[in-house]
Amino acid sequence: MQLIPEILANHSEMSQLRRDLHTFPELSFEEIRTSDVVAQYLERLGIEVHRGLAKTGVVGILRRGTTGRMVGLRADMDALPIEELNTFPHRSLNFGKMHACGHDGHTAMLLGAARYLSEHGAFDGCVVFIFQPAEERGGGARVMIDDGLFANFPVEAVFGLHNWPGIPAGHFGVTEGPIMASSNEFRVDVRGIGSHAALPQNGRDPVFCTIQIANALQGIVTRFKDPADTAVLSITHIQAGDAPNVVPDRAWLGGTVRALSRDVLDLIEMKTQQISQGIAQALECTVDVSFNRNCPATINTSAETRIAIKAMEAVAGPSNVTANVAPTMGSEDFAHMLNVKPGCYAFIGNGNGDAREFGHGPGPCVLHNASYDFNDDILPVGSTYWVRLVERFLPIGDII
Repeated sequence: MQLIPEILANHSEMSQLRRDLHTFPELSFEEIRTSDVVAQYLERLGIEVHRGLAKTGVVGILRRGTTGRMVGLRADMDALPIEELNTFPHRSLNFGKMHACGHDGHTAMLLGAARYLSEHGAFDGCVVFIFQPAEERGGGARVMIDDGLFANFPVEAVFGLHNWPGIPAGHFGVTEGPIMASSNEFRVDVRGIGSHAALPQNGRDPVFCTIQIANALQGIVTRFKDPADTAVLSITHIQAGDAPNVVPDRAWLGGTVRALSRDVLDLIEMKTQQISQGIAQALECTVDVSFNRNCPATINTSAETRIAIKAMEAVAGPSNVTANVAPTMGSEDFAHMLNVKPGCYAFIGNGNGDAREFGHGPGPCVLHNASYDFNDDILPVGSTYWVRLVERFLPIGDII
């Protein structure tokens, strides 16, 4: 592991900062204290600070040299609505809120890189530090873009980094092309004719119709989609009726669809409409189908991914970088930035939870779990990666 000595010397400060953010988590678009901490830290470094994009977003600008080239580095800041099970000293003090996805660590790693680059950075151009609110629930990336992020700071490319439990601590995983799936929601509202449950022939049962639709929708992924194309359709809601002796007038089902390509997503949406309408017509009911595309797939571009891999290898060595990591069907709203700019989103290993301190909860150290905690050992690894990435993207002379 080739870590920058000055960043290693700053490890304690980064850990204290990360734990402070963990203790006071804030939800999407509510990151007021968090953004104050970030902005004040950047200002102490002499970095130009811009605030107000997406309400609580923070952007830092650091210039060197004369080229005018710009690169964006993004960290997310928001927490999740989870009551923390951990009892160690830096546990959440905000009831029902928790940094259960490591955004506290992402923010600390990027601030650590900002400190080094401001004090020692050898690059030619402009680094745009993007501290984004509302990754978890509010589409903060899209809102920052709509509020002028790339119009005001026209970066050539943008990069993101997320900790990943299960990957050994300090190792990296990345892949060209799709690395995370799109996130989409659907709902099928079924209307029938209510009746006495003992006399179903007097009505048209929307519950029976809903169940048939639910079964048939599973066939989209198994019988209409190419098996080589990855997608998931999960029904997570079925609701109908209030009494055991009443066939209700209405029922509904809903769920999520994840896909790595737009063509597959188009197919699933079309078949969801066709199957729902066809079954409802056969059973003399009516349906309304809504299909909402919340977040596109996260798709890494070729040239930027190659630059990121070189930076990772400079930090962790080639044997500790998986350059063809399997995509995950989770989603990430950094995808909105990659819809506008080329770039690369990557994973840094968080380990298996052994680094958690005494007092952690009984559950596993996995994302979105009430027993999760970020591994502070990887803070200097992530910060060093950011620095090496900047040096390669905005080089002074040639870098091989």
